[in-house]
Amino acid sequence: MKRFTLPRDIYYGENSLEALRTISGKKAMLVLGGGTMKRLGFVDRVLSLLKEGGMETSVFEGVEPDPSVETVMKGAKAMEEFQPDWIVAMGGGSPIDAAKAMWVFYEHPQVSFEDLLVPFSFPELRKKARFAAIPSTSGTATEVTAFSVITDYKKGIKYPLADFNITPDLAIVDPALAEAMPKDLTACTGMDALTHAIEAYVSAAHSAFTDPLALKAIDMINSSLIKSYDGDMKEREEIHYAQCLAGMAFSNALLGIVHSMAHKTGAAFSKGHITHGIANAMYLPYVIRYNARVEEAFKRYVDIAEIMGIEGTRKESIEKLCGRIGEMNRYMGIPASLKEFGIDETEFKEKLPELAANAVEDACTGSNPRAIDTPSMEKLLTCIYYGEDVDF
Repeated sequence: MKRFTLPRDIYYGENSLEALRTISGKKAMLVLGGGTMKRLGFVDRVLSLLKEGGMETSVFEGVEPDPSVETVMKGAKAMEEFQPDWIVAMGGGSPIDAAKAMWVFYEHPQVSFEDLLVPFSFPELRKKARFAAIPSTSGTATEVTAFSVITDYKKGIKYPLADFNITPDLAIVDPALAEAMPKDLTACTGMDALTHAIEAYVSAAHSAFTDPLALKAIDMINSSLIKSYDGDMKEREEIHYAQCLAGMAFSNALLGIVHSMAHKTGAAFSKGHITHGIANAMYLPYVIRYNARVEEAFKRYVDIAEIMGIEGTRKESIEKLCGRIGEMNRYMGIPASLKEFGIDETEFKEKLPELAANAVEDACTGSNPRAIDTPSMEKLLTCIYYGEDVDF
């Protein structure tokens, strides 16, 4: 038996924030990141809509990019004190991801963070609260997924938490919130979404339910991302919807080793964070070449090339697909290798064995279409560092 899970309701389009009037409850806690949503007036609007619906409100703000275990625990404590029956998370992937984890600890304070590292093993939620997600960026699609990424800074590791319990009850995909994204954020979130769709389509867990969503997302991102990056707000709206479709696909089909490596390298180097979408964009062409040696994955990458309008023989289409992704990256200023990104070579070599081992153990590795062990992961990461061809 398999499962396909989405939020009960997804509101989208102009003024879809108005859906907040319709939710019933007594108390809502709004979880936020930095100050962008407040400066643009969205926080006041959301609080006003909730109050019009008869809700008492409280705000937990300041969730950092790549939210920490400590922030999650702090938010759960605030929820325990306020006792909301709705959690409303608004912003990029970070505040929504953090709020999902806070939700678990609010409902089950006896649970430890380590307990949540086993995929699809969470205790039942919705005994105290339901969850609404309002994304302001066009990439993570956490508003429709069963995933949350939380960083343990003491270990320098990002942990993907996975359970259908944390799929939101309500998603509001209002394109007005995405209009404020700067170009660099548009680039990295857009490539994150493309990676979601491609990995979902080739995943070992793909299905007839997820394939159409993944392919449509790829088609839309291919057509609209560069125009969105260049400031076309109609195309920005298309990308906001495309990333949501990609999220519906990967939440149910799972991901692969692009994400495994991104999770384990993102917080590992002294240079600072490798933004998640940037890591995915860099790693994706290398992983395509690695996976394409498996016939089933090869055929699916050919499908993706066709949907992107790439012509040529089946073998040529794989290289042209990687070339198209490379062109998009270059246009948007995304490096092609970890060395180009600025990671120190000595530090990379020192940390490589541990990074490779951690990536192999990542929750996303099991659904990659081609198996990988630690020595092969070391080779792949080395190719990514130096920008070398993947020939194994």
